[in-house]
Amino acid sequence: MSPADGGPPKAVRQLVEAYVEIGDSIEVACQDDPDEPYLADIPCPVHALGPSFLGRYGLSPRLWRWLHSNAHRFDGIVMNGIWTFPGLAISFAARRARRPYGVFVHGGLDPWFNRTYPLKHLKKLLYWPLQYAVLRDAQAVFFTTRMERDLAQTSFSPSRWNSVVVPYGINDPEERRKGSEQPRADGVERRKLRRGSPAEQIEAFYRRLPALRNRGFLLFLARLHEKKGCDLLLQAFARTAASVPEVDLVIAGPDHAGMQARLQHLAEKLGIASRVHWPGLVVGNVKWGAIRACEAFVLPSHQENFGIAVVEALAVGRPVLISNQVNIWKDIESDAVGLVDDDTVDGTERLLRRWFHIPTPEHKAMGVRARDCFVTRFAMNRAAVAINQIFRSARLRTKLEPQPHRQIAEPRLEDV
Repeated sequence: MSPADGGPPKAVRQLVEAYVEIGDSIEVACQDDPDEPYLADIPCPVHALGPSFLGRYGLSPRLWRWLHSNAHRFDGIVMNGIWTFPGLAISFAARRARRPYGVFVHGGLDPWFNRTYPLKHLKKLLYWPLQYAVLRDAQAVFFTTRMERDLAQTSFSPSRWNSVVVPYGINDPEERRKGSEQPRADGVERRKLRRGSPAEQIEAFYRRLPALRNRGFLLFLARLHEKKGCDLLLQAFARTAASVPEVDLVIAGPDHAGMQARLQHLAEKLGIASRVHWPGLVVGNVKWGAIRACEAFVLPSHQENFGIAVVEALAVGRPVLISNQVNIWKDIESDAVGLVDDDTVDGTERLLRRWFHIPTPEHKAMGVRARDCFVTRFAMNRAAVAINQIFRSARLRTKLEPQPHRQIAEPRLEDV
């Protein structure tokens, strides 16, 4: 659940808040250390079962035991992510408890990964029989866009499962500024951090980067990863920076692979080092202040099944400049709330030049439309309602249809 791990943990947090908002109960089981501070403000019971074996694969006897002891308590179970042990554990526990489960793929079946990482693709081919069984037996395989759903069908074979595109997004940040205490099921108070006013958020950001207080800037906010197109952005900005001496670039996000040093070296080589700012991971008021204060949000990504940060920018009325590999790009274009181009250096350069040539009044009009686009398309509480309907329909069918007796052999953990 670490914020440094990008989109899926952020999506779980948003879904938790959506369920709280519509009045339903939700619990989170995760493989974090229970003492991690970032768990403190999640407004529901969190079962932090500790780090797993085998690194990111997530092999965990504790999770296996917890699921088999608790699956029966829930109307439905949602797995976030694929290619890991928790998906197998959920599928076995859900069948044993006769409970439906769903899987959010979070872009994990995009063929871009197969082309870009051929050795990892070979490993996934070997694992596919196990992963496919998890998807095939799920009540629903959740996708955030039609494009993500369609691309997923082309990555591996067989690929027959119940695809469901859910309305997706975030909870409205303009309605969540007051702090509150959220009671947990175990009677312990879980702290919900207070979100500042827009002015307080912007001031928090300027305290982090005071050099930007009187300058305009474009904002890149994502993990520093090759798929995000950070290098494209630097090269494109170097080509256009001379035409906008009053505008800087902020590249904010966690650096898991040591990429920031390489990017900073590239910025120096391109002669724009003094115009590029690197605040690292920004969260809370600082993050929202960065989004509110920027002229536009930029993400020239090579692959993005949804783009939570793009929607965060729309939610506070900021235009977005994205590649046509961000799967919501058609919505951005049709609502005229940003600009779209190819995920290349030339395409990113065109994005920036087009933006810099748009008159300021149109920038502001685009920002107004951005907020309207968010409200219309990307409010997260609709996702919670949609998931509920799927699970309730499944439970209703289970009650109405005669169920043949079927003995499911439960595998031992050491056999999985």
